[in-house]
Amino acid sequence: MSDVIDSDGFRANVGIVLMHDAQVFLGRRTGGRGWQFPQGGVRAGEALEQALFRELEEEIGLGKEAVQLLGQTERWLRYRLPARYVRRNQQPLCIGQKQRWFLLRLKEPAVAFDFERTAQPEFDQWRWASYWEPVKEVIYFKRPVYARALTDLATLAFPRGRSPPLPEWWDKLTAPRGRAAPATAE
Repeated sequence: MSDVIDSDGFRANVGIVLMHDAQVFLGRRTGGRGWQFPQGGVRAGEALEQALFRELEEEIGLGKEAVQLLGQTERWLRYRLPARYVRRNQQPLCIGQKQRWFLLRLKEPAVAFDFERTAQPEFDQWRWASYWEPVKEVIYFKRPVYARALTDLATLAFPRGRSPPLPEWWDKLTAPRGRAAPATAE
């Protein structure tokens, strides 16, 4: 099956925010190429939740039974790829991603993550991070989407209205930068 790319050139994708206590899972991209949440493309004919649990298994080796699904963003969140990342020789042309973000809570804290489920593992290390920290750690053009996803999911993550305060660096790092467009909702 192939990934779904819409008529505007955005690849359908699921993003995974995995929580334990008040912290979130961050994976280091293989070869030390930055930190990010697990995420991946939605295949043709695949429901969003199917894609979510397939990606969870492929990228970090967790099955559906290891987590509790708390919710998802109401809309697709989009970002454009900077020109240097657009693969112009592929059809259909993909100019960015539209992502539906899911919030999961780990049921048991003592879990073994397995990054070797695919021939090309996405991650080679992991760590728990404070709730807002991934916005600072992810590559710059994904920051607005991370900020929007975490903001949208905060009421589910912290149902008593006690989400952590925004860090001092928040406004500086979430402002649009360069040619990458800010996160938009569909």
